[in-house]
Amino acid sequence: MGFWEIITWVVVGGLAGWVASMVAGTNKSQGLLGNIVVGIIGALVGGFVFGLLGGSGFTGFNIWSFFVALVGAIIVLFIWKAITGRKNAA
Repeated sequence: MGFWEIITWVVVGGLAGWVASMVAGTNKSQGLLGNIVVGIIGALVGGFVFGLLGGSGFTGFNIWSFFVALVGAIIVLFIWKAITGRKNAA
């Protein structure tokens, strides 16, 4: 994985994590690093889920990849909230 691919994952992951944290209601407690981590994990989860459904996963710096990462990040945040039992944690 090259330098620009890593930068793409961080940027798209950070944006997706931030939007997902607003949807899940965890934005105040999460922070920048939390948004990036949730977004990157969300991109992996989203790619897996969309792959199971016959679609393509994270494909680079584009709207589709942002959507995949966003859906995955929302899934990750709601699973995290269910496991920890906290209303506003990430």
